[in-house]
Amino acid sequence: MVVTIPVRPGAARPATRPSRPDPLAHLLELPGVQDAADSARAAIDRLLAHRLMRNRSAEVSTESALRGARASAALDGVDVPLAELRAGAVDDPVVQGSLRVSVGLGSMVETWPRAPGQVLARLHVLAAADLVDRAALGRPAPHAGPRLAGLFGLVAIETTVPAVLVAALVHGELAALAPFGSADGVVARAAARLTGITRGLDPKAVSVPEVGFAEQGREVHASALASYASGEADGLAGWLVHCCRATEHGAVEGLAIAEAILRG
Repeated sequence: MVVTIPVRPGAARPATRPSRPDPLAHLLELPGVQDAADSARAAIDRLLAHRLMRNRSAEVSTESALRGARASAALDGVDVPLAELRAGAVDDPVVQGSLRVSVGLGSMVETWPRAPGQVLARLHVLAAADLVDRAALGRPAPHAGPRLAGLFGLVAIETTVPAVLVAALVHGELAALAPFGSADGVVARAAARLTGITRGLDPKAVSVPEVGFAEQGREVHASALASYASGEADGLAGWLVHCCRATEHGAVEGLAIAEAILRG
């Protein structure tokens, strides 16, 4: 099975300097957030500086997509051996949906900043095709409308805040809102990865943040998300740090992939 996220090298969008007060600047004042964001950025930079990234980054991205799909499904309760997934021996609908999402991400990179609603609908179609009736695919529940509108604004926001934090907010909002009622975790993690790609955090899609979340444990992940959903400042800080740590772990996973490819 070949899985790939065909992102063009250098397809990054650097953080823009807002012409008005930065609406996300306060995030860096939350306890532990600045240090966690700096550590995540440093880890990704070490990965991007690996010699394999000069001309073989697509190989790392392919393996990253496969491992990310496996980890995302595991976070939704279906944990399967990587070897079985690689061999195409897993037909679980959650796993298959996660794989379809990973395969499809590369085609959505250009559209995500301009039409996030369209992309989210497509992500849900891919993630939940075997889980719900066809008529329900890509259709958020009515209650989700106002908050989704706010999320769309977040995707396009001008900010100098590190991209890892913007991705964490996108992830948290979607996971807490659960707009589709099925496969929302897979969709949220995919949207966060798209945000990291388009905002220049990991433009080559070679890290594996989903593995970072899985390594911290489903219970820890669920607790951090519940704290975020509470709306309290401490909960927000905890979630942002949690996402930064997952990103840092995901960069280490990317380095392991690169080294394994070099060893052949």
